[in-house]
Amino acid sequence: MMKERGHRIVRYADDILILCGSESAAQNARPVATSYFEGPLKLMINVEKTHIAHSADGVKFLGVVIYTGYTKIQAKKLPAVKAKVRWITRRNTGQNVAAVTGELNPVLRGLVNCFRVANCQRERKSLMGWIRRRLRCIQLKQWKKPAQRHRRLKQLGYQPPFKSIKMMSWRSALSPLSNVAMQNSWWHEEMKLVDMAPKQVGVTVLNIWDSWLHEPYTRPVRTVL
Repeated sequence: MMKERGHRIVRYADDILILCGSESAAQNARPVATSYFEGPLKLMINVEKTHIAHSADGVKFLGVVIYTGYTKIQAKKLPAVKAKVRWITRRNTGQNVAAVTGELNPVLRGLVNCFRVANCQRERKSLMGWIRRRLRCIQLKQWKKPAQRHRRLKQLGYQPPFKSIKMMSWRSALSPLSNVAMQNSWWHEEMKLVDMAPKQVGVTVLNIWDSWLHEPYTRPVRTVL
């Protein structure tokens, strides 16, 4: 029905965007869409979430914010992701690091797939550093004594003396010797930890907008949620 009126729509389940060429067009489209939903379709519109937005200010949709030329993750989504990772990587999990990594990998793959349209290289790199530090905390606790870490350093070819650290300290997981004993490459190559940082994600929304300029539709800059 909206396409017949000359509007582009994007839908995922019950979340719908109606793309219009001007604010006045969006103002006209909103009551038409509402009457159609609540009339023939017998669906209730969420008045609190339904609004008109400009792509220059960002349009929130499915966990991302869509701008005219780029997208990014909604700020409120990252704390929820970190809470899930924090639970999996708790130090009293009772599992070895390999088992924790195996449980964590599906979550990381899902995160990359969920936000693959977002320009979030900085966020993913920061999140991976935090995740590796939490895993180092687990390994340090399971080693129990500094001597175990020193043994690992000797296996890697480093010569003592080595400084002793508190094996239960969050700060110790960021120490230079802990990073050398459990290098990033060790996590990703030997422990098979999924690395989100190098995954190619993000799309240039401007390319999509520009492709529509060659079609008989006005360039969409107003969006009704």
